[in-house]
Amino acid sequence: MALLNTLLLLAAALCIPGLINRTRARLAGRKGIRFAQHLFDVRLLLRKGAVYSTTTTALFRTAPSVILGTSLVALLFIPAGDLPALVSFDGDVVAFAYLLALGRGALILAAMDTGSSFEGMGASREALYGALVEPALMLTFGTLALLSGHTSFAALFDAGAGDDAKLIIVLLLAAYVLTKIVFTESGRIPVDDPRTHLELTMIHEVMCLDYCGVDLAYIKIATWLKSAALSMLAADAVAAAVCPRWWFAAPLAVLLTGLSVGIVESTQARNKLVRNTTFILTITALAALVFFTGYLLQLNIGIQ
Repeated sequence: MALLNTLLLLAAALCIPGLINRTRARLAGRKGIRFAQHLFDVRLLLRKGAVYSTTTTALFRTAPSVILGTSLVALLFIPAGDLPALVSFDGDVVAFAYLLALGRGALILAAMDTGSSFEGMGASREALYGALVEPALMLTFGTLALLSGHTSFAALFDAGAGDDAKLIIVLLLAAYVLTKIVFTESGRIPVDDPRTHLELTMIHEVMCLDYCGVDLAYIKIATWLKSAALSMLAADAVAAAVCPRWWFAAPLAVLLTGLSVGIVESTQARNKLVRNTTFILTITALAALVFFTGYLLQLNIGIQ
């Protein structure tokens, strides 16, 4: 069952980018690229060698492997509905958050290692946004831990919501916060635009300008894995409130992120950089509100 869980997570990671592209194309009235085009693009990158600047050190060369490794290990902590995760222990919610932070830190250091002012600017923005979104992620995990009494993803959603309407609302709000976090962690509109080529406004993509070939493929795959992990957590929260089964949570994770990101990117413009901080702090404030509501529920205080 743990193997099936891992395969479902990997399938979600591969399907989400394709659904985003197809949703965006349909809403724009275009035929668009094929569903699996991103896989062919990465396959092409994997067949190419890497070129390194003489100004970079070993840090720049090892960063893609660190990013891919941390994202893959973090993905193995996540259960799909009622399936057991491949790796599970008490406190793995904290390990998950800081594995993602380790990957982000490696990319930031690699960008600064190039000596490029543009990549250093993107690294500065990435560090700021990561520091702002991390409290929202931890508050959401804290809310789920309060409701379940556990600090492991394997037991986090086991209790479910039953017929408790208040608990269902808290779980759905937690799922909403996690979905919003995906936009920030994946570098998507309205926070960032992966299709832009203007260095002065780029965040995630500008840090990868000096990467090519297999290294760039590793970074792209790591982004897919991170998005799938957060998407599955959001789907698990919804499933705990509605139907805690893997056959419901797994496709929901793909639809939740694929459709929401595709619709937002088709209907909204990217934020001005000065508004990104407000956007992320709003997510954190909502996460704090959800945590406070969950805390009141644990104290059996009535909320009118």
